[in-house]
Amino acid sequence: MPQPVVSIVMGSDSDLEVMREAGKALEDFGIAYEIDVTSAHRSPDRTAEYAREAAGRGIRVIIAGAGGAAHLAGVIAAHTTLPVIGVPIPSTSLQGMDSLLATVQMPAGIPVATVAIGKPGATNAGILAAQIVAMADRAVAEKLVAHKRKLARGVEEKSAKLRASLAS
Repeated sequence: MPQPVVSIVMGSDSDLEVMREAGKALEDFGIAYEIDVTSAHRSPDRTAEYAREAAGRGIRVIIAGAGGAAHLAGVIAAHTTLPVIGVPIPSTSLQGMDSLLATVQMPAGIPVATVAIGKPGATNAGILAAQIVAMADRAVAEKLVAHKRKLARGVEEKSAKLRASLAS
């Protein structure tokens, strides 16, 4: 099994359905990853240790998903110099808006790249992590170019189909 270069972590195993989307995106680019649970509030010492040790284990990017108060990405970012991508999880009656604001409103000096709420955000977190990894990995960079071309082809196909249906 290849050494993971991206770490996906979530505040609770109930976040797994959303965070699996980040893993799927990484798999599409052939990027090895690990996945785990740690909590900024329920296991703060474990979370700090996880963050401090990640780079030494070969991790290059951390994707952190959390709902509610959603402090996980920020706490991790406070303990590492690795890039951290926060995924807000829609886990409360506020449908993830609380998570989004908690993740995106980091103080100057402790950046967390924040993506959209839920599964689309987790997918984008995986793609963003791939873009970061691609800075030093030509094979991943080439897969990203192919991914962009595939997206463009999909739009062209939908456009042609729409124009054809309107012409008839």
